[in-house]
Amino acid sequence: MIQKLSILIPAYNEAKTIQLILQKVLEVELVNNIEKEIIIVNDCSTDKTLEEIESFKQNNSNLEIKVFSQSKNQGKGAAINRAIKECSGDYLIIQDADLEYDPDEYNLLLKPVFKDNADVVFGSRFMGHHPHRIMFYWHSLGNKYLTNLSNMMTNLNLTDMETCYKLMRSSIAKSITIKENRFGIEPEITAKLAKIPKIRIYEVGISYYGRTYEEGKKIGWKDGFRALWCILKYKFTN
Repeated sequence: MIQKLSILIPAYNEAKTIQLILQKVLEVELVNNIEKEIIIVNDCSTDKTLEEIESFKQNNSNLEIKVFSQSKNQGKGAAINRAIKECSGDYLIIQDADLEYDPDEYNLLLKPVFKDNADVVFGSRFMGHHPHRIMFYWHSLGNKYLTNLSNMMTNLNLTDMETCYKLMRSSIAKSITIKENRFGIEPEITAKLAKIPKIRIYEVGISYYGRTYEEGKKIGWKDGFRALWCILKYKFTN
């Protein structure tokens, strides 16, 4: 059913954490001996992100790692779009280059694939018993508002549309034309997935180890307004 999982990592100025997250990905043992393919897109970082990636790659030649660099900074959505085009796994999962999401939980997201042939699995930060770092009230409220509005437009009943962890059948991801270059990619992908006939979408609870702005968090209020616009836009357009 699934032989290879592609792990897509968009990276922009993550020199402090990129080796740590790659080590976590390396240590994960996927169920049923599923192979791992790591696709990293360096989004024209201005720190030593690329050097840290190359150093890790040289020291772990047994792991399949493909690295691509954008000629200019284009945003998370553009980096993910590039990674989707380059991946070769049966399924893919998006992994941020920081430490907010735990690769140990890949197997949680794979479970609905084996149990019910799921096409897409969302990892929800707002359900289940897993640990969550207590962070910003207004971010949490904003996420829930955007998720509810997205659900109204898509007729899904997700609890966390904005989650990074979206595991998808690669053929489905490759069939979607992604237009958003920044964080608007989350509502765009969700809206376009919801339009696919007979698609099997699941959601599982995951952990969340959020970062503060001082620790490198990049999403802000402008991205929230863009997400709002994208929810409405992609309800009526492709």
